[in-house]
Amino acid sequence: MRLARRVAGAERPREKRLRAGRARRKLDGMCLAVPGLLEDVRTVDGLRVGRVRFGGVTRDAVLEAVPAAKVGDYVIVHVGFALSVVDPEEARRTFALLAELDQLDELGPERPEEGS
Repeated sequence: MRLARRVAGAERPREKRLRAGRARRKLDGMCLAVPGLLEDVRTVDGLRVGRVRFGGVTRDAVLEAVPAAKVGDYVIVHVGFALSVVDPEEARRTFALLAELDQLDELGPERPEEGS
């Protein structure tokens, strides 16, 4: 029976668990682009830079790729660079998905506020 299942391409439950564990480890090592609230904009060494709040953490991000971004906007940031502006509802949906995947631990307890 085991050989027949392998030949037919059917997966055994243990193989499924192993594959799910590998997928989870990959996700743990993945670097995600995360929405954050742009709180301040300034120029540093000729570059437009902003303070962006991600839940309970605030970081600087280069804003050169999003010249229209202004204080109060949500921006998607990856490795210190803002890549795009998103509406508050999209930011909330993204945070909800990341929370579901248990990927928000380092961002602290705060989340995008309703009506922002």
